[in-house]
Amino acid sequence: MDIVIATLTSPVILFFILGMLAAFARSDLAIPEAIAKGLSLYLMAAIGLKGGVAVSESGFTPDLALAAAAGLALSFLIPYFAYALLTGFGKLDRINAGAVSAHYGSVSVVTFVTASEIFTGQSMGPAGYMVAVLALMETPAIISGLMLARRGQERDHNNGNGGGLMHEVLLNASVVLLMGCFFIGLIAGPTGFEPIAPLFQIPFTGVLCFFLLDMGLVAARRLVEARAMTIRLTTLGILFPIVNGTIGTVLGTVIGLDVGSAAALGVLAGSASYIAVPAAMRMALPEADPGLYLSMSLGVTFPFNIILGIPLFAALAQAIG
Repeated sequence: MDIVIATLTSPVILFFILGMLAAFARSDLAIPEAIAKGLSLYLMAAIGLKGGVAVSESGFTPDLALAAAAGLALSFLIPYFAYALLTGFGKLDRINAGAVSAHYGSVSVVTFVTASEIFTGQSMGPAGYMVAVLALMETPAIISGLMLARRGQERDHNNGNGGGLMHEVLLNASVVLLMGCFFIGLIAGPTGFEPIAPLFQIPFTGVLCFFLLDMGLVAARRLVEARAMTIRLTTLGILFPIVNGTIGTVLGTVIGLDVGSAAALGVLAGSASYIAVPAAMRMALPEADPGLYLSMSLGVTFPFNIILGIPLFAALAQAIG
């Protein structure tokens, strides 16, 4: 209960709730797109740098290898579980179920950044190498989702989209910036990071507040405008983060991660992508409904994780750790 209260009274979360309430009230409050993109770039650069510096201090450890292996396995396998429920209980066709399942195997950078900030404030900050795990978990789910969507169909080896898809997956802005800054921090180390630390540490929480204000506005408006959402899909949008996040947290504890890192693995497993995967799906599965997979990942799962999922996985990690 203390974790839930601390999370819900955090300024970071309150800014997100403010954005949702403003959107539901049909306020004209908005953050210009260019500024929102700038905030996103700053957050990804900062989290990548700090993660690289942390790994530089600790070195490559068995925990890093185990966490990476666990993250890759979760990202590849979660879409299969999601697909079964989406086609059965959710009544979706194969194409849309494959597209949605890929979102739930991949990760949300913003959810991870928010959780890291909250966990750190509660003296259970995750290890720096979890940034690398985050980046590794973006791609396998896309592969699994496409395999499921195309099941039973012959692949067209001459459509020319393969190279473009891999380029979109591996070189999208979030992966490039996160991993690029991670390696910069890894090479620079604490000494090299010190001169730029005032830029990437002190303003971090304030920038995150404004970014989550914008995300609250976007998530609520997406939910209001959704046309293809049903009660069944909304239920799955809440069930997936609970089940996947619990599995991730338990797995992180079993392989010996510290409490903060196990909770962070739960956050990653329970999150849903709304940046990298939608871009890949638009290229690989143009027949899938963007309003469907964006409404589920951004309109339902993202708010649930920000408000309730983060404290849930933190409490679970502490209880079993």
